Amino acid sequence: MKTSRREFLKTTSMGLAAMGMASALPSFLTAGEIKKEMPFKLALSQFSLASQYWSKKIDPLDFAQKSASSFGITGLDYCAIFFQDKAKDLNYLNELKKRSADNGCYNLRIMVDGEGVLGSLDKEVRKKAVESHYKWIDAAATIGCPMIRVNAEGNGDPAEVKKAAIESLNGLIDYGRKSNIDVIVENHVGLTCNGGWLADLMKEINNPHCGTLADFGNFCIKRTMPATNDLSGWMNTKCIDEYDRYKGIGELMPFAKGVHAKTHLFDANGNDTETDFARMFKIITDSGFNGWVSIEYEGGLYNMYQKGNKYLGDDAGVLATKRLIEKVVNK
Repeated sequence: MKTSRREFLKTTSMGLAAMGMASALPSFLTAGEIKKEMPFKLALSQFSLASQYWSKKIDPLDFAQKSASSFGITGLDYCAIFFQDKAKDLNYLNELKKRSADNGCYNLRIMVDGEGVLGSLDKEVRKKAVESHYKWIDAAATIGCPMIRVNAEGNGDPAEVKKAAIESLNGLIDYGRKSNIDVIVENHVGLTCNGGWLADLMKEINNPHCGTLADFGNFCIKRTMPATNDLSGWMNTKCIDEYDRYKGIGELMPFAKGVHAKTHLFDANGNDTETDFARMFKIITDSGFNGWVSIEYEGGLYNMYQKGNKYLGDDAGVLATKRLIEKVVNK
């Protein structure tokens, strides 16, 4: 049975009230209705719930149920880091697939991290990294994801790193074609945070089975060094050299097979304090993109690792991002 947005928000608010959370919800979360159909579909990045996974409040197997019931979102971006040891566990992967289907969800991609440096200038390091990604291509095929997201970073001359990354990506593309799995690159770390560099990489690859995952917020080219080499330390670093995010998204959209609408902090009117969503979504719609836009809220992690409580929790932050997207699309 379908539920209207008004009924969904009413049910969600009642549930939050029962948990003693309703008073913490900003008013903009329950204001307004969807007035027109969006030209794209909404998805959820599993990383939006990172603080709940790492604190063991929820199980990665419950991602589909959580996304559908708490947020009314049916597109799923999985994070390999939350089930890193399950890449070859067919029982686990088939259970993920079953739960997704049971909740009426669509498995979009697995975002892979920590499997080696695809843009390394060392050929043996590259070879090992490529082979380390094979299991995630196989896992994507098992759970029904049409693609995996990889990183294409490396250290050294940008032209040489690009050449090395292209060699690695072509290897992954060839392997992925055996099971109809595409390979996409996110502006995420290192040189990929330079939109022009990543766009040029895509032009040189020139393969329909490779594209970008365009992220609103991952354009930091240089950061301060963390005080400690752990998640808490990195969460407290600051960006000191950032590529223009609007220019970057414009450069990446011609190759985009997905978009991450990233948020951290909202003002009193429900607008993201770092990104002009109206401007960003104009770039997206003008590009003709009609695929999946994934909400990726990271404020819940900052809430865990930074002093002060100015960030919303995971659930409220996802809802705030969803509401903001609806608002700018309705204008």
